[in-house]
Amino acid sequence: MSDNATPAAPGSDATLNELPLLGKERIWGFWGYSSVNVGLSIATWAFLQGGAVALYVGAEAAIASIVVGYGISVLLVALVPCIPSAKYGLEQFVGLRSVFGPSGARVLMITMSALLAAAWSAVLAIMFGHALRNVANQAFDTEFSDSGLAVSLIALAAVMLSWLVLSRGPVSVEWINRIVAPGLVVVTVGMLVLIFLNTSWSELAAIPPLGSTGDAHLDFMLAVELNIAGGFAWWPNVGNLARLTKSPRAAFWPNMLGLFLTSVVAAVVGAFAALALSSEDPTMWMIPLGGVVLGMVALAFVGFANVTSVVAQGYSSMVALKGGGGRLLRRVPWPVLAAAILAPAAVLVFFPAAVYGNYSRFVSWGAILVAPLCSVQFVDYFILRRQRLRLRDIYLPAHRSRYGFWRGFNVVAFVAVAAGAMTYAALLDPVTYEPASIFRYLTASLPAVVVAGVLHYTLTRLIVVPLNKGGYRQEAAGRSRRDDHS
Repeated sequence: MSDNATPAAPGSDATLNELPLLGKERIWGFWGYSSVNVGLSIATWAFLQGGAVALYVGAEAAIASIVVGYGISVLLVALVPCIPSAKYGLEQFVGLRSVFGPSGARVLMITMSALLAAAWSAVLAIMFGHALRNVANQAFDTEFSDSGLAVSLIALAAVMLSWLVLSRGPVSVEWINRIVAPGLVVVTVGMLVLIFLNTSWSELAAIPPLGSTGDAHLDFMLAVELNIAGGFAWWPNVGNLARLTKSPRAAFWPNMLGLFLTSVVAAVVGAFAALALSSEDPTMWMIPLGGVVLGMVALAFVGFANVTSVVAQGYSSMVALKGGGGRLLRRVPWPVLAAAILAPAAVLVFFPAAVYGNYSRFVSWGAILVAPLCSVQFVDYFILRRQRLRLRDIYLPAHRSRYGFWRGFNVVAFVAVAAGAMTYAALLDPVTYEPASIFRYLTASLPAVVVAGVLHYTLTRLIVVPLNKGGYRQEAAGRSRRDDHS
């Protein structure tokens, strides 16, 4: 198939099987995967990201913080889990068995798939509710509150609509995203044009942040941290997409083109709109920018585009659970599993103010886990194992596999992740979003990455390798034999 071939495959028997994909089952080269990533990263949550950034910094600092923050986290996400998934054709949580053990990887899979997918789905569904609430208020002269029952019921309808799309399988997912992604490109470009038709760059650059702490340096670091966390939010989705690429190179660079460049543009446009219109809520931008008729059309489109984002989140979780969840989950019918994935979101939408009004805290809760997890995975795959895995052992039962560790769990990897998470929480309280004094020089994610990575490497060398757990000795011996014969 050509690079631009659209996958008939995601969600098919091949990709829902936890076995590695063969070369003939890989469908994307550089341009094919780039187009997928561009479509994925042009999402309505990028506007939320930009609006949140505008709380802390003005236009110029917003550009810098988004580029720096996304650059750091997307680089790590583009390396892990994408490179091992692309090299070996592994489902990304199956690949984590070499790091956390078979049982440990399954715990992570269920936690990430259930909690993060539910939270993101709730945020996007409530944004859908806000969008249609604003359309109704404008069109019918109603006065629905942004945190009232009407918003919750519309959000619940979005969750149910997402379930209907998901329950029809991957063909519906592919079809609906073909329509929405180009539309969001038009909306993004249109927003940028309208902003600069009404506001010059000098005027935009002079607008102060919407919620400054009064400390410009601290505000900038909070914005950088917010964007680092926003980049890490891609982690649960991209590994299984990279699995469909033809080579690790074809998996890495499209992430930098799509997840980095396109996300940066969309978030910057969101920050500009928030500053120009004095509101961090994207659903409040469209009518003031485009006028009543055009604004209502754009607002309705953005609202329904959120459904596709909910569908994409749910689909990624279902692929992971179907592929790596064992026989029991593979037997669960697709519509039933879709309902189980979206059920927590259906509850969360009845707390719109708590969910939608705490976006910074929400992405912080994701980063507190993903930042150290990425670091541990990077150290394990690239440094300790030198990008070599033994596929046979990944699929063997824990008691027979070199990756069995201790009864299917690598305690050392979990300790490293926990230490990284505690480091993050010590520097930036994920509940209050209050930073420690040293945060202004370090951020929270970067120290979490360093602590988790260094601890994993050190404890693995001191404990795991001497006890001959995890296959590190065997892989080192294999490398030595290859070196001797080279």
